[in-house]
Amino acid sequence: MYFSNKNTALAAMLAFATAGTNAHMLLAEPKPFSTPALQNGPLDTASGRAFPCQVGAGGYSGAATQMPLGSSQKLAFTGQATHGGGSCQISISYDTAPTKQSVWKVIHSIEGGCVADVAGNMGDSASAASPFTFQFPIPSDIPAGKATVAWTWLNRIGNREFYMNCAPVELTGSGGSKSAYDALPDMLVTNIDGKNACNTVEGSDYKYPNPGKSVDRKGPANRLIQLQCASGTPGGQAGSSPSVPSTPSTPAQPPASPSKPANGGGNGNGNGNGNGNGNGNGNGNGNGNGNGNGNGNGSGNGNGNGNGGGKVPGGVFAPAPSSTTAPSSPTAAPAKPTSPSTPAKPSGAPAAPAPGSGSGSGSGSGSSSGKAPATGAGAQAAGSACSPEGQWNCVGGSAYQLCGSGVWSVAMPLAAGTSCTPGQSSSLSVAAIGRRVAAFRA
Repeated sequence: MYFSNKNTALAAMLAFATAGTNAHMLLAEPKPFSTPALQNGPLDTASGRAFPCQVGAGGYSGAATQMPLGSSQKLAFTGQATHGGGSCQISISYDTAPTKQSVWKVIHSIEGGCVADVAGNMGDSASAASPFTFQFPIPSDIPAGKATVAWTWLNRIGNREFYMNCAPVELTGSGGSKSAYDALPDMLVTNIDGKNACNTVEGSDYKYPNPGKSVDRKGPANRLIQLQCASGTPGGQAGSSPSVPSTPSTPAQPPASPSKPANGGGNGNGNGNGNGNGNGNGNGNGNGNGNGNGNGNGSGNGNGNGNGGGKVPGGVFAPAPSSTTAPSSPTAAPAKPTSPSTPAKPSGAPAAPAPGSGSGSGSGSGSSSGKAPATGAGAQAAGSACSPEGQWNCVGGSAYQLCGSGVWSVAMPLAAGTSCTPGQSSSLSVAAIGRRVAAFRA
């Protein structure tokens, strides 16, 4: 993603995990073209990163990677500006020097958790190898021969952008047919030069209109939204929905062990807040939890029985995943609690737990470090039209929005102990509470 100095300064002040301009993700495997040399950043004609493949005046060159038909291939990256992940596609063209007229067919889609399943950025190194790697299949029924593989990425956090790196390959084997290749879905193309044809709302992972038969879903299910694209958008026409397994990206995080509930009248209360298109939640001591969701913010309370505890980790880029969301990694299901009471399904309002029986008692409380943005007067609907470009909106003194690519971002909370001056302006005045104000101009 492209950051100006004002954004970088603001990000540092708000404790964002923000990477600089030179830390963007680049394709490492398969080995990309040596010419054009990959530049950091999304496709942008004015910056010399034209569609497709950042093509420039120098043409294409580079050694091809051999890939047998029917094989599984590694997808790996360099850099740490992961922008909260997002969704990716792997596509193939039989043009060895692709142009704007080239045909691209999707062979694999990753919906959520690509290029990494993280809250924001991993750091600011442009040369660090990403620990998150993926696999994609080469269809066994398409023609052999020289071709070009493209990796495309719709980032979750930041400006609405479209990243594309390409690699020369040679498909080896026999028996494939052009008709099998032609039957594959077209590659989705959007968010180039400020044209958001598919309403890729910031803070969400994206389900492609036609992802093809080979699909991985790695992000939380409650963060996925179905893209709706304008007529004529390449790859924007809906296709049949395949059966999709949920598989973890590497490295996978082990799920937390379930706490053992107490017998009898033990109880715990917790509350939590979240923002973005995901769910905010918090756990109290025991199994109590509460969820709230909405297109921008949510809150809720919940109750449960037992002793235990935990905090939801805070973060500005995205809400922490719901404690009620099943982990995506394939693990053995934990044993169900033997408590006679079952916590009510959270609905944003406290739900009374079923009465328990037995002996023993316990109590506790929990809290969430997630911070929900204000939704009072002045808050703008995320994704709604705005102008001028770069306009700031301070919401209630505790959250802010930015007008980028013609639409409002989601409301993002300020760091604890800081505040802004409410209202819209060309600059955002942010200060530590009780200290002087720092202004950031568009």
